[in-house]
Amino acid sequence: MPTKITLTEDDVPRQWYNLAADLPSPMNPPLGPDGKPVTPDQLAPVFPMNIIEQEVSQERWIDIPRGVLDMLYKWRPSPLHRATGLEKALGTPAKIFYKNEGVSPAGSHKPNTAVAQAWYNKEFGIKKITTETGAGQWGSALSYACSQLGLECKVYMVRISFDQKPFRKTMMAVWGGKCVASPSMETQAGRDILAKTPDTPGSLGIAISEAVEEAVMDTTGKTRYALGSVLNHVMLHQTIIGLEAKKQLDKFGIKKPDIVIGCAGGGSNFAGLAFPFTYDKINGADIEIIPAEPASCPTLTKAPFMYDFGDVAKMTPLLPMHSLGHHFIPAPIHAGGLRYHGMAPLVSHAVEEGLMTPVAINQLECYEAGLLFARTEGLIVAPETCHAVAATIRKAREAKEEGKEKVIIFNLSGHGIMDLNSYDRFMAGDLKDNELSQEEINASLEEIKDHPKAFVKKTGKW
Repeated sequence: MPTKITLTEDDVPRQWYNLAADLPSPMNPPLGPDGKPVTPDQLAPVFPMNIIEQEVSQERWIDIPRGVLDMLYKWRPSPLHRATGLEKALGTPAKIFYKNEGVSPAGSHKPNTAVAQAWYNKEFGIKKITTETGAGQWGSALSYACSQLGLECKVYMVRISFDQKPFRKTMMAVWGGKCVASPSMETQAGRDILAKTPDTPGSLGIAISEAVEEAVMDTTGKTRYALGSVLNHVMLHQTIIGLEAKKQLDKFGIKKPDIVIGCAGGGSNFAGLAFPFTYDKINGADIEIIPAEPASCPTLTKAPFMYDFGDVAKMTPLLPMHSLGHHFIPAPIHAGGLRYHGMAPLVSHAVEEGLMTPVAINQLECYEAGLLFARTEGLIVAPETCHAVAATIRKAREAKEEGKEKVIIFNLSGHGIMDLNSYDRFMAGDLKDNELSQEEINASLEEIKDHPKAFVKKTGKW
């Protein structure tokens, strides 16, 4: 059996897959301040209409425009590797595969949707895009995408990551993006937060508020906001990962995996790999699908499924999702891309239906897994990706105990070359676990206890 499968450009999918078309029960709609479903016109000041159409679409397959494909070809298709070194080290009968999304220009899966969103914005006549970023992967990706299309890019980066990951700011600047620490003095939302908590580490919820505020306050109408995760159209663009992986597993002689794993913060890289396999599971395939999240920010494993705002300043609609509360400030772990209070509505809905089985993993176990992966496979992965590696190792060891030859595939969502300082701190013994207590969760949820409850009419099949 080969150790990697690399497709040709002719094999790159020509359509994205939309899970919303196949969910066993309909999704709860986003709600406006009046408690009524949000209309496309209400989203128009934030997103261009061509993206809004994708956000609300119920079509199973959506064509990828030629202009987007031309940009994706710069790194797609990405390779699928078999982790033979890791298998040997674990002594497992499981076959472990990983889809390497670290080969993109920005070093992660994020450009898959960044180039699509930038292209759609330009087609709509937009000149400037604002956004938020946690660890800097999304800000880097959107800066890259905007540079390819001649658009201006403004990034609000969560302060703790702004301080921890200085070279991410440099990457954005090289591609022409302007990056500021969030909360900042450049928006009313930022000034309000700093007045109350001047030493805050920041959060994605705060950064989203700032980015949305700047977009909607542009009186020229030439600025829009772009989100790197959570929303339906972002999940859609990422499914190119899983669609490629299916073709590659087939070339390995594998008809289906037994276990599919991805790290989960907002949900995009996980959805990208998992949703095409979720389609198979809905249609009868026996597949375990696992989103792995931080124990310090356990949205899927401990938070309720309800309506909440996607940001602190309540500028987004109320979204149906697992949420720890829009004011929740996670512990300043190095996996900044997973420090989000909520989870993608599509992922949340699928978890409620029983199609996915989330796990929460502590920081130290994740770094142990990252070290083992680096020393057996040679690749240093991002702290976020370490969560997927840790979940994979758990399942590989379980297969060993059971004596079962299972096929496991996980998404290597990004490389960790920009995160070496966090590995250095781990090896020096300076990191600690930050598992969130139920008391802390209850306190965070107090403010949203009166929000509408989301509902899934479970079929009971899974």
